[in-house]
Amino acid sequence: MSKILIRGAKVLGGEVRDVLIDGEVIAEIGTDLPVGGAQVVEAEGRILLPGLVDLHTHLREPGREDSETVLTGTRAAASGGYTAVFAMANTHPVADSAGVVEQVYRLGKEAGYCDVQPIGAVTVGLEGEKLAELGAMHDSAAGVTVFSDDGKCVHDAVIMRRALEYVKAFGGVVAQHAQEPRLTEGAQMNEGVVSAELGLGGWPAVAEESIIARDVLLAEHVGSRVHICHLSTAGSVEIVRWAKSRGIDVTAEVTPHHLLLTDELVRTYDPVYKVNPPLRTERDVTALREALADGTIDIVATDHAPHPHEDKDCEWAAAAMGMVGLETALSVVQQTMVETGLLDWAGVADRMSFAPARIGRAAGHGRPISVGEPANLTLIDPAYRGEVDPADFASRSRNTPYEGRELPGRVTHTFLRGRATLVDGKLA
Repeated sequence: MSKILIRGAKVLGGEVRDVLIDGEVIAEIGTDLPVGGAQVVEAEGRILLPGLVDLHTHLREPGREDSETVLTGTRAAASGGYTAVFAMANTHPVADSAGVVEQVYRLGKEAGYCDVQPIGAVTVGLEGEKLAELGAMHDSAAGVTVFSDDGKCVHDAVIMRRALEYVKAFGGVVAQHAQEPRLTEGAQMNEGVVSAELGLGGWPAVAEESIIARDVLLAEHVGSRVHICHLSTAGSVEIVRWAKSRGIDVTAEVTPHHLLLTDELVRTYDPVYKVNPPLRTERDVTALREALADGTIDIVATDHAPHPHEDKDCEWAAAAMGMVGLETALSVVQQTMVETGLLDWAGVADRMSFAPARIGRAAGHGRPISVGEPANLTLIDPAYRGEVDPADFASRSRNTPYEGRELPGRVTHTFLRGRATLVDGKLA
């Protein structure tokens, strides 16, 4: 590999430094470093962060390649500044065995745009009745450490307890999709004033909060790790805050769309705003931002959920739930957290790289920008402003809630172990 000199970048938004990449690692950091035959990337005014890590991505392969593939999904990830993504298990067939997780892992290796770490299902077929092959998936070539039935809740308390006990043996974590199924039968959106006015089935906050409360107590009882997927309500924040104050080993994530959008948008009946968990109220959005700022919520995770247009271009009740998010996540975080003064860029690095890598045990990712560390890096132009055009997406799907919306910031370069996957905003 040739040498690459990133010249004049603000490292973590702070001091201006030159960063020399030699091969797969950061070789030197300083000021006025000699070019010495290196390829130069002029980075004046730009922010250099460690490569982003997404703990919650749906790549759809195998089985729904009409929505996304590992290749297109990882190209989208590189476009968004990610060097590692964790691929959810709700594929067809379900990633509930060593064979399927190894297939996804190898597809990621072949694609080469970012590292793909499969997430294993907690239960066979996501059916919530029998534990999947957790140990075999962990011992496989994929080395699975995160297990989730995301898309469905592990609603049986006994099954959840057994899963927590099992993964404790090898330091794994169960990532729970907190949704009490009986409380959300027929639900179409957040339960509240807007759902009442529109006559749509309501999705009460307590359906999320009751599962979180149960599971943090189970994690405490077992002495294991539990991670809460896409936390979305102010009440959920308070439960996680209480659990952490008690010393329970719980982590939580919030999506970019839950940091920005509210259920008022559902008045348009545009299915692009239909998502699980649903968009909540302005009060919830404020609580989520504050919780991400103070560390109650540990990370931002995209819940990138691609769908073909026919699954979204239909009446609200029939539409699939989910939004794509890999290519817009950093811009939304800049708008909601950085430009509001709630986080600085070092905080963004923590919530979008250091912490998710730590939770998921992603070796080589979420590392300091220091000499000798793997050169997994992303370079951002924070001054950029532009309207979101889904036609420009690398993702196979276009179901973004931000079409036509102006968002700040743009990822200009992404480096995976010293190799550029994105150059001047274009895939390498």
